[in-house]
Amino acid sequence: MDYGNQNFLTVELDPDLLSTPFKIQTHWHVITGAPCCGKTTLIKLLSGKGFQTVPEVGRDYIEREKAKGKTLNEIRASRVGFARVIEKLTLEHELELHPEDDIFLDRALPDCLSFARLVGFNPNEVLPDCFRHRYASVFILDRFPVQKDAARIEDDVAAGFLDEWLVRDYRALGYPVVRVPVLPPEKRLAHVLAMLSQKGG
Repeated sequence: MDYGNQNFLTVELDPDLLSTPFKIQTHWHVITGAPCCGKTTLIKLLSGKGFQTVPEVGRDYIEREKAKGKTLNEIRASRVGFARVIEKLTLEHELELHPEDDIFLDRALPDCLSFARLVGFNPNEVLPDCFRHRYASVFILDRFPVQKDAARIEDDVAAGFLDEWLVRDYRALGYPVVRVPVLPPEKRLAHVLAMLSQKGG
């Protein structure tokens, strides 16, 4: 794995910044995990059941840029630049959502903390914006072996790195992370909905 400045790979979140109070409590549920964990499939199933969902900002951005004629390598030529664009778009998108609406998000702003380390910049540059909204729940999906697709370039080592740090970062922000095991899609959906039912979500 050689994605960027290795000096940031193990940077912890600033404890002083972590004491920042959240501005707005939301009814949003985060579905996240390392690449190739089945997020998109689960989000589509939730949408099919009538739940309000938000697709992954990064994948949506890539598809828009490819529609303009760009290749994936061109879009992600600068890993840091790409990560910062996704951070900006994610924040803008979340600011447009209504906090009181029950929404399932395919990734959320704190994901950018883990990706920052991977591509080579300090996650503490992203951290202050992570306190604009507090999510109702965070589900991190256990992963499958990585398979490359039209938007994914991370290898299995990078996926393992992200799997670890997504959990660490969300927990550092005070979220009681719920791990979702590898299951057939419909059983995963039932598992997530059952967990929400148990907590009154």
